[in-house]
Amino acid sequence: MSTTIRWPENKRFAFTVFDDTDRTSLQNGPPIYEFLHGLGMRTTKSVWPLAGSENPIVGGMTCEDNGYVDWVKSLQGKGFEIALHNVTYHTSTRERTIQGIDRFRDHFGHDPCSLANHVGCREGVHWGSDRLSGVSRLMYKILAGGLRGDDCSGHVPGDPLFWGDVCHKRIKYVRNFVFPEINTLKACPYMPYHDPRRPLVRYWFAGSRGEDVDAFNHTIREENQDRLEEEGGACIMYTHFGKRFFVDGRLNSTFEALMERLSRKNGWFVPVATLLDHLLAQNGEHQITHSERAKLERRWIWQKLRERVGS
Repeated sequence: MSTTIRWPENKRFAFTVFDDTDRTSLQNGPPIYEFLHGLGMRTTKSVWPLAGSENPIVGGMTCEDNGYVDWVKSLQGKGFEIALHNVTYHTSTRERTIQGIDRFRDHFGHDPCSLANHVGCREGVHWGSDRLSGVSRLMYKILAGGLRGDDCSGHVPGDPLFWGDVCHKRIKYVRNFVFPEINTLKACPYMPYHDPRRPLVRYWFAGSRGEDVDAFNHTIREENQDRLEEEGGACIMYTHFGKRFFVDGRLNSTFEALMERLSRKNGWFVPVATLLDHLLAQNGEHQITHSERAKLERRWIWQKLRERVGS
């Protein structure tokens, strides 16, 4: 395991995006992906295979809309990865989750390779407070609004929401912690890693903060781009392209300029699963140790505390 990676084609660094599908529509999605395609970037777009039957916390279009799924299939044909953001925009039972993954396979020809959990979906596997240990877990529960926190039960056998066995069998990579650091590999040098204390996820990976257009632009600002290149690192941006990247018929001008600048650098611009497969081939399968896990958790929870107090 090393943060010094040999990138293909003599590239100096790697950059990609995992786009959570929240608020994405046929109005705001296609212009962003046309822009990325024109830059020569191939990234990862998540989907909801099923339409929900409940009111969403945060919604968006699903693959049950024929025009939308046709557009997503066209992205796949252009080299973008299609991933999963749970099977719909609210909590799903085991049966619905399996139905959604089957529907994903029907649409895209294979099971999803990567997954990012959607906010409020309690079927998360080793998610909520369960992704933390010890004192960090207790602190998270308190920050989440009570000792129960936002506990999930997708990893609990016998629970109606349990699907951890399916997750392990059918999904390779699951996103975990997100850091305010452009070099995701620097923040989490172990990724992709297996956590023996959370065995139903095959491999975890981290992300770099970019939840909306302002946060995204802040993380990929010019000096950070240059540092990512100098460090020879890898950036996996976490974002929602549906959150104000395309407004009133125009791309955000700062986003447009920063991405154009980044695209001119000697970077490897591939989807998330392609990048993680390369790291796995370079570093081998890494089982995270107790001390490595504790360090990662502490860094993330202290970040959450700083955000809570506004510093």
